[in-house]
Amino acid sequence: MQEAFLHYLWQFKKFQLLDLKTTQGQHITVINSGQHNRLSGPDFFAAQLKIDNQLWAGNVEIHIKSSDWYVHHHEKDSAYQNVILHVVWEHDADVFRKDNTALATLELKHYIDKKLLDNYYHLFSKKQTWINCENEFGDTPEFLLQNWLERLYVERLERKSVVIIDLLEQSKNNWEAVLFIMLAKNFGLNINGDAFFSMAQSLDFSVVRKHQSKPNELEALFLGQSGLLNTKSSEPYELHLIELYHYLKHKYQLNNSHVPRPEFFKLRPPNFPTIRLSQLAILYTKNDTLFSRILEIKKLEHFYELFQIGCSEFWKTHFTFETTSKTSHKVLTKNFINLLIINTVVPLKFTYNKKQGIDEISELLELMTKIPAENNTITKKFYRLKTLPNSANTSQALLQLKTQYCNPNKCLQCAVGSRLIIK
Repeated sequence: MQEAFLHYLWQFKKFQLLDLKTTQGQHITVINSGQHNRLSGPDFFAAQLKIDNQLWAGNVEIHIKSSDWYVHHHEKDSAYQNVILHVVWEHDADVFRKDNTALATLELKHYIDKKLLDNYYHLFSKKQTWINCENEFGDTPEFLLQNWLERLYVERLERKSVVIIDLLEQSKNNWEAVLFIMLAKNFGLNINGDAFFSMAQSLDFSVVRKHQSKPNELEALFLGQSGLLNTKSSEPYELHLIELYHYLKHKYQLNNSHVPRPEFFKLRPPNFPTIRLSQLAILYTKNDTLFSRILEIKKLEHFYELFQIGCSEFWKTHFTFETTSKTSHKVLTKNFINLLIINTVVPLKFTYNKKQGIDEISELLELMTKIPAENNTITKKFYRLKTLPNSANTSQALLQLKTQYCNPNKCLQCAVGSRLIIK
């Protein structure tokens, strides 16, 4: 038995409401179960109850056992003095407030339908499955699931907006600077995302602005701050970048001591950090006001045009400084651009609209439906369980579902899990 299940039962009144009685035999009428509190303090605020003929307004506290009141030392905490009902699964001790008055207690296990309880135990007893509802997920009604996935995607955007808002505060509301940091992170993908993010944060965006017209200087900045320039090199282009970087480092008093060196291991050559940082430099060389352009663009094909960039001349014949390769322009692929739109463009536009009081979520949802679903271990497994729309908003919603609900066993807060319990 989990306390979260008791919260669920109380919040949604999934128990027998007629002839409820306290452990002392008083009749209980639940008028309002209250507002669920997920922070410190009583579990439900502003509940309204009638106990016998007395109307009460106050808080409700929920525990597995009555004695947990004392285990958590609530009798010493003034925040719990306004508790009007103690809801427990098992009543194993009488509870008294700080002023020694008895606390009305409801032992909930006597009022729960056996089928609901069996469904609960069945859902949470599957320890060897990928998700608790693995065998039932495919039978989820389409209407319920599609509405839930849409909510999950918006929820994921809200989570991403927290990072963006924090960066905005650090940059004094410089949207162009925040875009640069977020783009850098996503140019690094999963393996080098954190390293690129750290590199971008180590540069004041005004420095990037001043050198946007000179791609070699931007490359020197990005590669130098990332620790990818070898001072013992004999390669002429690398020596040129080292000279540029030393000049820029001294001029702007740059510090890269806390920037992790990007990885090459386990990466395909097109994703090597040298190539991705060169492409990032070219993108900024070709676009003075990138954020403004992103705000203006509505159609997917125009985003593809915006991000249709390659690398500098040297990298057309190299993946690393040490070895040459077959000539290739190394332009960003559609799949890579899709990831930039999913992880940078849409979250930024969502956050900008939110800050400006603009309600254009439907436009962003429409854009995401035109981008194919991401192909990763999580999405693959969900698509094996059920036929779902092949769109990026669906795959993003599935990532939110797995990481924020399935992994931490929050089935009671999930539309799919709730349905399985009450069916």
